[in-house]
Amino acid sequence: MEIEKSLSVITDTARAALERRGAGAGLSARAEADVQAGIPESTRRAYNSDFAAFARWCLEDGRRPLPADAATVTEYVSHLKHTPRPTTGKPYSPSSLDRAIAAIRTVHRAADRPVPETKGARKVVAGYRAELSEAKDDETRKRARPNRVDAAVPAVLRKFLADMDRTTLRGLRDAALLLLGHALAARGSELVSLNADSIKRDPDGKGLVVSVYRKKIKRWTDTKVVYGSNPVTCPVRATEALLAALVRSGRGNGPLFLRIDRHGRVAAQSQRRNAQGVLVTIGSADGRLSAEGASDMIEAVAEGAGEDGRWRSHSLRRGFVTAARAAGHDLVDIGRHGGWADGSKALLGYIEEDDGWDRNPLIGIGL
Repeated sequence: MEIEKSLSVITDTARAALERRGAGAGLSARAEADVQAGIPESTRRAYNSDFAAFARWCLEDGRRPLPADAATVTEYVSHLKHTPRPTTGKPYSPSSLDRAIAAIRTVHRAADRPVPETKGARKVVAGYRAELSEAKDDETRKRARPNRVDAAVPAVLRKFLADMDRTTLRGLRDAALLLLGHALAARGSELVSLNADSIKRDPDGKGLVVSVYRKKIKRWTDTKVVYGSNPVTCPVRATEALLAALVRSGRGNGPLFLRIDRHGRVAAQSQRRNAQGVLVTIGSADGRLSAEGASDMIEAVAEGAGEDGRWRSHSLRRGFVTAARAAGHDLVDIGRHGGWADGSKALLGYIEEDDGWDRNPLIGIGL
């Protein structure tokens, strides 16, 4: 029975725990839903998958996943370190091990069970990261760092756009998603959440004002997007072209970015089985493109353009920071434009390293 509960998604596990405590002893259904709303959907999906994998390993190894003890968590993390991923055959990264630990702790808290002590598991990760960092070959050392996407800077965007057919609704959508996503420094989930009425034209003709809900800082921002110097890569022109096309197709009041099939039609919902074997509906009823769909589109465009690397919707956000910093813009202005909190340490991680010469801090200090 415990194995079955541990294989449930986080929300089901938490609900079962509440039922065991009895009516009135825990959160109401409304309060529980409010708590779950504070956890990003992408995080919930990742943690669900990570904990399900942990529970399966426990079952095979004769261990208890819920509540798990410190030795079980340490053994599992050590197992991951020495076991290739089943999907790729490549080793897990230290970041993947960190996330597995976080998932185990999160499920225990959600189920109101004692959270296992993880000092031993974290020492395994620390040793693994040091081992990779000290390796002689570059590829091994890269695995010690977070698995970042490549930065879609303007030069890359021009390659992505070069062969795009912008006379079709799909081509207009793809161009606007690339250019507006870069201009807003938007996360994929923020970008696909935009509606046609999220876009307002500046009354003085300076560009667009885009109402974006910034999830990390939990605040709406009115982000200003100015005209680009090149019509081909101008985010304002690309967005206005898409809006006009949506109006012509009778969809001027709904999602800005739609699921569009290869025939130029709004793609219908579909169904598939998830990791737990449950049949789930894929795609929203209003035709809105998902964040995963946006990433898949960017990946396909990059492949078509012959660009190697890891390209996802977050490439647009990273590319904006890289380009803005290279143009000499202040980090505070960059952060506020892209929805980072002032003084965010995470923002520094988005800045691509140069060759050590152009922005060398020794320049101009009087030596």
